Formats: sequence, C-alpha cells, structure tokens
Amino acid sequence: MEKKKVSPWAWIPSLYFAEGLPYVAVMTITVIMYKRMGISNTDIALYTSWLYLPWVIKPFWSPFVDLFKTKRWWVVVMQFILGCGLAAVAFAIPMSSFFQITLAIFWIIGFASATHDIAADGFYMLALDSHEQSMYVGIRSTFYRCATIFGQGILVIVAGLLEMSTGLEPVNIEVTASPDYTKEVVLPASDSSSLPANTLQAFADSKPEAVAISDGELGFSAQENVQMGTAHISIEKEAEIKSFVENHNIQYGFVPKPADSKSESANEGWWTRRVSKPIGEWVTKSFGKKIEKSESVSAGAMSIAEIKLSKRPEEGKTVILNTAFNRGDKSLSLISGERLCFNADNWDKPAYILFHADQKLSKKAVAEFRGLSGNIPMSWSVTFFILAAFFLLITLYHKFILPKPNVDKAVTGDSKVSASMIFKEFFGTFGSFFRKKQIWVAMAFMLLYRFPEAQLVKLINPFLLDSKDLGGMGLTTGQVGIVYGTVGILGLTIGGIIGGIVAAKGGLKRWLWPMAWSISLTCATFVYLSVFQPENMLVINLCVFIEQFGYGFGFTAYMLYMIYFSEGEYKTAHYAICTAFMALGMMVPGMFAGWLQEHLGYENFFWWIMICCAATIIVTMFVKVDSSFGKKVEEKKINE
Repeated sequence: MEKKKVSPWAWIPSLYFAEGLPYVAVMTITVIMYKRMGISNTDIALYTSWLYLPWVIKPFWSPFVDLFKTKRWWVVVMQFILGCGLAAVAFAIPMSSFFQITLAIFWIIGFASATHDIAADGFYMLALDSHEQSMYVGIRSTFYRCATIFGQGILVIVAGLLEMSTGLEPVNIEVTASPDYTKEVVLPASDSSSLPANTLQAFADSKPEAVAISDGELGFSAQENVQMGTAHISIEKEAEIKSFVENHNIQYGFVPKPADSKSESANEGWWTRRVSKPIGEWVTKSFGKKIEKSESVSAGAMSIAEIKLSKRPEEGKTVILNTAFNRGDKSLSLISGERLCFNADNWDKPAYILFHADQKLSKKAVAEFRGLSGNIPMSWSVTFFILAAFFLLITLYHKFILPKPNVDKAVTGDSKVSASMIFKEFFGTFGSFFRKKQIWVAMAFMLLYRFPEAQLVKLINPFLLDSKDLGGMGLTTGQVGIVYGTVGILGLTIGGIIGGIVAAKGGLKRWLWPMAWSISLTCATFVYLSVFQPENMLVINLCVFIEQFGYGFGFTAYMLYMIYFSEGEYKTAHYAICTAFMALGMMVPGMFAGWLQEHLGYENFFWWIMICCAATIIVTMFVKVDSSFGKKVEEKKINE
C-alpha cells in the first residue's frame, strides 16, 4: 500500500525557518549579546566577522553530504548538533572566559548550520518535483526571512524582558525633539557633581523632574523626559558636548578608558596612488555629475540626560546599566553612555547619556529609551536555552514528518567506503559540475544576472539618507526604517511569493524573460527618485515597493535556474557550488559600488545601473531551460 504523501506545507516552512535561525544567531544575535556583556566594539567586529567563513567555504565540503548518508539524515543530525551547540553556549555565558568559549562554540554552530543549509537545499530538490519546487520557492524564502525577524526581534526582546525582571527598576527616558524647544546647553566643569538646572540638556526649555526613589531602596534617579530642539548646532559645539560626556564618564569610571590605537600612516598606498585615484578622477571628469558639496558647518541637536544611583551599593558590587532604543522615531538616537558601570566609588556622581537628533529632522519626534540593569548573563543564557529547546524539538518533529523519497540516497550506496573512493568521488563532484552543458553560460548567468541589483542594494540606504544637495532624498533615519525596512521588505516578500506561484503554473522557461525584465526595469524607479527628488512620502514608498517587488519577482527565476542547473547525480553539492557563484556575484559588484557612486553622483550612478541591466538581459538570452521544468506534470508522483 502506497504511503500517504506528506504535504510540503508540513515541513518546508519549519525546515527553512530552522535554516535561517542559526545564521541570524551567529551573525546578528552574537553582536548584540557581546555588546550587552561589555565586549569592546573592536573585538566584536574582529572576531564575529570571521564567523561568516563557514557559509563562504561550504561548497568545499558539500560533496561529503552527497557521499555519505541521506540528505534527510544530514538535516536531522545537524539540527540535533545545532541544538546541543546552542545549549553549550547557554552554559558557557556565565563563565569568566565566556567570550573565548562561546566564540569557539559559535564556530562549531556555524559549520553545522552551513552543512544543514547544504542538506536542506538538497532535500528540497529531492523531495519535490520541479513544479513543487517552483511553487514553494517563494514560501521557503519567506520563512527564511521570518527566522531573521524572529531572531533579531523576538529573541532580543525576550532577553530584554528577562533582564528587566531580574534587575533594578528599569530606567525609561522619553526624548522629545521639537522646533518649540530652543535653549542651548552650557556645559559645566568636568569635575562638577551635577549640572545646573537650566543647562542639563542641549536645546532644552527646563530640567525635567527626576524619578522618585524610596528611602533606603537601591535604584536609579534619572530624568523621565528629555526635550531638545530641532535647530542645528555647530560642528564645534557638537564635538564639545560629545567630548565632555565621554571624558566625564571615563573620569569617574562609568565607562572604561579606551585602549590606545596605533595611528594610521598618512601616506597613500600604492593602489590608491596608482589605480584608484587616477581612475576615479577620470570617471568624475568624464561622467560625473557636477555637485557643489558645501562643507557642513552644523549638526543635529543634542541632549544630555543625568543618571545617578540612590545609595551606595555593596562593596565590590558593580551595577551595570545598559540603555538602548526601545520604541518611537529612530531619527532620535543614543550616541554615548549606552553602558554605564556604577560602584561604591562613583555612585554619588552623575553619569551622562547623550542623545542626538537627525540633522534633517524638522518636525516633532518622540522616542523612548530604556535602561536595564538585570542579570545579563542569565538573560542571554535563558534565551539560548530557548533556542536550543526549539532545535531539539524541531529535530524530533523533522525526524518523523520529513518525507523519505526513494531518490534520497548516498552516492556511495551501501558499498564499503575507501580512501580512494572518497578521493575519486570528491573531485568527481567538482569535475562533473564544470563538465555540465552550458557551464560557461550558467556561470555567467549566476555571476551577472543580479549585477545591477548587487550594486544598487549597497546604495539604497545612503541614497535615502543623504541630503538633497548631495543628490539624495534627505530622509530621516526613522523614515528610512519605514520606507526600506518595512515597505521594501513587504514588496520583496510579495514579489517572491507571486514569482513562485506563476512559475509553478507556466514553468521557468515561460517566466524567465518576464522575471529578467522585472528585476531590470524596476531599477528605473531610483532614476526617477534621483532626478525629481519628490517630497511626497507616498511616492517614495511606492517607488521602493515597486523596485523591491521587481527584485523579489525576478529573483525567483535565479533561484529556480540554480535548482535546474544542479539537477543530476550530485545535485546537493552542485547547488552549493551554485550558491558560491551567487555570493560572488553579489560581493564583487558591491565592493566598488560605493566608490563608483562617489565619482558619478547618485543620478548618474542610477543611470549606470540601468546600463548594467543589459548584462542581465544578455546572459538571459543564452540560457536554455527545459520547457517542462517547473510545470505541473500529471501522474508524476514523488516516491516516498
């Protein structure tokens, strides 16, 4: 009796949610956790950047996933290892050498996650026919993005709530910027125990009332409301205020003294002198748009908030206050004093937190910042225990729910594996990839199909943020968060889902050209924005939505082609190699995009992007795809 087919909806969302979660844990959550734990920005940037390496080099061990066991086996085992690894992180966080230990564990998690990616993508191609692969390609991408949102949002919120419940009463500071507030700060002497009532904040009308603390209760005395104007201050004043806050906090031990860094050589390197600079000057002279760049003489408004402890803490005890953006308009930001340490020596001195308003802000804006002093190691330990529990549960779920297609077999089969066989099969995997029909066309397609978008995506945020005199849109940080971070993501997701649906109905060959034109022509929206620089936010949102929708819709063809080209005996390893070309195709153009924009200006840069769309169209012309790939074929069954 034939087994009942398992619906793809039962495992594709969970599989790709599980694929995305370790990546965001290693690449994003680690940065937030280490920052909260007091690791310096230098160390965070240096050591966490290397954690990306497993995903870069994963094609080199992808043949082993084909050689040994089934893809289903690899998926389940890697999920179990990920669960154990995340639990190990949770146990290591409270240790004194947590930074070194957790970094080592995250390396293991990274390799396990990259291997899981290889196996999951291979299983997707084995368990589904080409029609179903087309149908669900948008769904898998959507749940991968959901994992990113869950990791960066929900898990961080959980850690924050745990920290809130274990420490002193949270410090909530509401910062309001308005054209109505006009008073300017007059900084006190650096050794002052407190700021004068009328000079506590930049561009403030009055000193807000401090939070009341009960007698004998350890807690923070802080301003609940901070007000500042939207009028600009001079660059010199900005530097003075920032220097005062930082020096004061260092002087009294609220923040550690920064380590001395070696000064960089003033001499330009050979590449800059002989290559980059001459070519840049020629590009600017020949194609650059003349933009009169006026030297900025002003900066956005700033405001200082004072925080003190209510009484002396126990000898040897340190109370750490971590303050971060909680909600509201992201045009208001915290730029100094995000982590403050209070002890028996400095508890009676005020610590200062410095807030900044976006220079382009011209109307009222409100944001809330929250300071937490709870048990940070415990909070993050519990968070990673939650992650570990999820992976152990998802392991158990996939152990029983994942289908068992007959085609999911190890290349070596049941035969005894020898060293010579491993050597032969390993190099045979790569050799067979480069012997495929149309290999050079396929490589060109994977490298150049997204050539325009690879450059464009690097400059979208800077373009939206830069002032109009520089050719940008002059949006505030908060507006960019809505335009690109919300509307843009929505367009990208909808475009991907619709792309999968239509490809499943008509096949890849039928929709290849519409998708190629979609990912190309929608780039013209940024030409329009750069030429006309509209003020209407509805127009700006619509343009970004169209471009991101076109990208999501057009990207479907790219994903399906990689699946199509990977068909064959070593499809898992071959797909991993395809993803390496995909990463290279995004990395290399993105490396010079910023340099090119600096010499061309935004308007001419976006015209250049439209010219680059020719690369997408040209490589698409030479691609050959089986007309049946992606279409629904009657009576074609998945063997389970």
